[in-house]
Amino acid sequence: MSGSWVMWDERYTAYDFGPGHPMHPSRLDLTYRLATALGLLDHDDVEVVPVEPARVADLLTVHSPDHVTEVKKVSADPSLARGRHGVGTEDTPAFAGMHEASSYGVGGTLAACEAVWSGRTKRAVNIAGGMHHAMPEASAGFCVYNDIAVGIKRMLDLGAERVVYLDLDVHHGDGVERVFWNDPRVLTVSMHESGRALYPGTGFPGDTGGPKAQDTAVNIALPPGTGDEGWLRAYQAVVPTIVRAFNPQVVVSQHGCDCHYADPLAHLTVSMDALAVACGWVAELAEDTAEGRWVSLGGGGYELVDVVPRAWTHLIGVVTGRPVDPSAPVPQSWRDYVLEVYGREAPTLMGDRGGRPIRYGRWEDGYQPEDPVDSAIMATRRAIFPGWGLDPYFD
Repeated sequence: MSGSWVMWDERYTAYDFGPGHPMHPSRLDLTYRLATALGLLDHDDVEVVPVEPARVADLLTVHSPDHVTEVKKVSADPSLARGRHGVGTEDTPAFAGMHEASSYGVGGTLAACEAVWSGRTKRAVNIAGGMHHAMPEASAGFCVYNDIAVGIKRMLDLGAERVVYLDLDVHHGDGVERVFWNDPRVLTVSMHESGRALYPGTGFPGDTGGPKAQDTAVNIALPPGTGDEGWLRAYQAVVPTIVRAFNPQVVVSQHGCDCHYADPLAHLTVSMDALAVACGWVAELAEDTAEGRWVSLGGGGYELVDVVPRAWTHLIGVVTGRPVDPSAPVPQSWRDYVLEVYGREAPTLMGDRGGRPIRYGRWEDGYQPEDPVDSAIMATRRAIFPGWGLDPYFD
């Protein structure tokens, strides 16, 4: 069994909505180059795995035939796009080959899920995955197909009975929640900026799952400006406790890095250092609850040079068992490449805080009702914890 898989294919970069769109494929290429420059992929227990595109039959396990048909039609001729099924809208524009390009991202996640569930590898990462907004019947929010839901559905079909999906993107993981809203086998946990301030306007604490799956949708809706201390505090106050109560067989996590303070589309003001800490915590959670079975994915993130490559390189480092110290220098070869190709200076360090610690406090040390972050945390704990026999104040 390989220690960890890193899914990669140059064709990932064909997922390109065109000039000016926030989700530019350069972020994938730059991440892979940075991980390579740091030597994270050059180890016997790390396998860089080529990707095959998902088949239409795979997509149809989650998406409607009409949706897939529309994507394929517009993929062949973008001029036919009319916004049907969310294809060819302002946020998810049509482009030639979009079906094929999207199918590679789904294929990478599907292969990662199959490998982790079967025991071929313990951990796997697919930075081209994490397209959490796509709905069964429509593309949405830059996401053509929902690779996460397809991957989780495959594990369920292979016999999984308890899957945790943990979404750390700044936006609510609405598409994945929708697919498994009424399925008690999947616990969806989304920690995001409040829908009152940010797309897609959903994901409130009272949204807790369908009638057959009550208390299996967990939404931590944080106020703008939450920052490192509040963001990590929210994670620790909710995620480990509820995940342990669910007792998963496998953890699937989405690591959109658009909660970073430099991201142009959101307002949570989290640092690179906190993102790296969270990657380590998810790995520990998988070890503690799911015998280490962990599939990790990319997602959002729209500061293409300063943020995404470093954030997902930290993720790759954790997945491959070689976490990168935030105080480590960014390799000069990578910085030279960025200057040559993009004409801008790249960060010099893998973190933002210069070694300053993050003091997020422990929930058990006291709940502060006047604090907006603590208030948001408590709303989630009150909505979810009692259904699992947990005390919102003390567990």
